[in-house]
Amino acid sequence: MRAWNLRKCYYTAVFMILYVFYHPADSGAVSLTSENIDMTLASNELVFLNFYAEWCRFSNLLAPIFNEAADKVREAFPDAGKVVLGKVDCDKETAIASRFHITKYPTLKIVRNGQLSKREYRGQRSADAFLEFVKKQLEDPIKEFHSLKDLETLDSKKRIIIGYFDRRDQPEYDTFRKVASNLKDECQFHVGFGEAAQAMHPPGGENKPLGHPIIVFRPDVALTHENDETYTGSLKNFDELKIWIQEKCVPLVREITFENAEELTEEGLPFLILFHHPDDTNSIKDYKAIIEQQLMDEKQNVNFLTADGKRFAHPLHHLGKSEEDLPIIAIDSFRHMYLFPNFKDMYQPGKLKQFLQDLYNGKLHREFHYGPDPVTNEIQVDVNSNTSPPESTFKKLGPSKNRYTLLTKDEL
Repeated sequence: MRAWNLRKCYYTAVFMILYVFYHPADSGAVSLTSENIDMTLASNELVFLNFYAEWCRFSNLLAPIFNEAADKVREAFPDAGKVVLGKVDCDKETAIASRFHITKYPTLKIVRNGQLSKREYRGQRSADAFLEFVKKQLEDPIKEFHSLKDLETLDSKKRIIIGYFDRRDQPEYDTFRKVASNLKDECQFHVGFGEAAQAMHPPGGENKPLGHPIIVFRPDVALTHENDETYTGSLKNFDELKIWIQEKCVPLVREITFENAEELTEEGLPFLILFHHPDDTNSIKDYKAIIEQQLMDEKQNVNFLTADGKRFAHPLHHLGKSEEDLPIIAIDSFRHMYLFPNFKDMYQPGKLKQFLQDLYNGKLHREFHYGPDPVTNEIQVDVNSNTSPPESTFKKLGPSKNRYTLLTKDEL
């Protein structure tokens, strides 16, 4: 009798958990609160979150679209633990809003394997677009190669992580796959098994029947002077492997595109940008090397970027330059743009660092109006006392006021 009562209590508890966290009859996105969000994040491979406020017009416009997408996703991926579309009422769940650093409504974020993705969803806001996004997120992030010769054809302009394993069912590969899922937007991931990887594996011994798995980082060799590097930490420790791969896949100097410009502007740091011709890889390599050698201590104060000067012709025009003037270097402070006078001066130690210091102390702004400071002529800038420096063009690529309610004081 006692055993029967224990079983009854057990099944009752299971039923209550399922009732609280999973309602198969419900339609639309799942409402998440402080009571169920941690369980939802921990028990699903992918959680797509909509942070909204009832008073926000853009939130109200998005709500039925996101609910429709949730139904489509549920139909496409019916298995429990795969994917959930969740919504958070930030006025009621202020602790959750604070935890996820919500500064605008609606904000769409991704959590993979319990880990928050750095990048927000910034694509088209339609039910079909959301469904396609989820499908893409759930694709296998790792491409398999079948011989070492296959690796010779990989894109030399991409940062790549390559794994060598004996078998797919090794626990180390499971860790590798989870990390790849979380960082698929930052790097390309490739893997070889068995014979395809044997040439890279040290042989197994009596106490080691399998060759030891190997993880290698291959830099974007067409754009950098970096070399390959092998991971030496634990292959069973998710956090350790993720930190190492993230450091390799998110470079000190990043490329700005129209796709990631909004994300970069939201980081709130001034841009030091190399505008280059699309085919000019040597300038990119040298710029990256100089930044790494001389400006590492500035990485908390500025974003180091490269930009295709052909695609970003408008900022060049704003600076009074054209494609024929490439390569050039400039600062966008989100108020004004300042031109580094001579690209070749980049190769003189200290010149780029002084350029940044002159931004911080206001010298660039003063000299634009009044000419060089009387004490030094280190930075020569064209003088026009009747105008201000060119206004920032990249701040216009920040969050669109036609898509968000920004949390400014007058709205609160």
